[in-house]
Amino acid sequence: MTDDVAPVLEQEPAAAADLFGDRIELARSFTGELARRGEELGLIGPLELPRLWTRHILNSALLAPLLEAEGRVADVGSGAGLPGLVLAIARPDVAFTLIEPMERRCDWLNAESERLGLENVTVLRGRAEDVADAVVVDQVTARAVSALSKLIPLTVPLVRSGGQLILMKGARVDEEIEKARKVILRKRLTDVEVLELGVGVVEETTRVFRATVD
Repeated sequence: MTDDVAPVLEQEPAAAADLFGDRIELARSFTGELARRGEELGLIGPLELPRLWTRHILNSALLAPLLEAEGRVADVGSGAGLPGLVLAIARPDVAFTLIEPMERRCDWLNAESERLGLENVTVLRGRAEDVADAVVVDQVTARAVSALSKLIPLTVPLVRSGGQLILMKGARVDEEIEKARKVILRKRLTDVEVLELGVGVVEETTRVFRATVD
């Protein structure tokens, strides 16, 4: 009979320092705390530690160059802070509103923002559709929230005219776009494209649905 071996935190990939630059220590601190408390708080699964850096932290950080300088970003369904807190670390010039309906996750987001000294973060408890009247931003991000056909109607009301949706998606994003064609037309999205980020930089690239809101 073999004893169970506890998962070990993945060693920091070389690409992390390049992606975070002089903010790498904050990224390390956040990753360490997420590894330490994430499963206990229900933020990550028990098998995520061996791929925490590559699958979650770097995966989120790849969005950083897509954000407008000095812009305002809403992250819908922030959960563990992926990608919201990671992006707030990488882009201190951008103001982030992290939208999350679950109280214990909001507590985590607030606690980490304070612990890391992130002055560019505001945590808003609620669902996207409930806070649309209070939030107007340049760009919206979301990761692993729902299919595009449902996610687009939730996120469009948060964005100013001319702003963007930057939604992280999986390998079947093209299928999601096809199923969301009517919604895309109804919401008058333009410049619709799929970006693959991190090619040649990380092992697991990131696919992003990007579109402009009329």
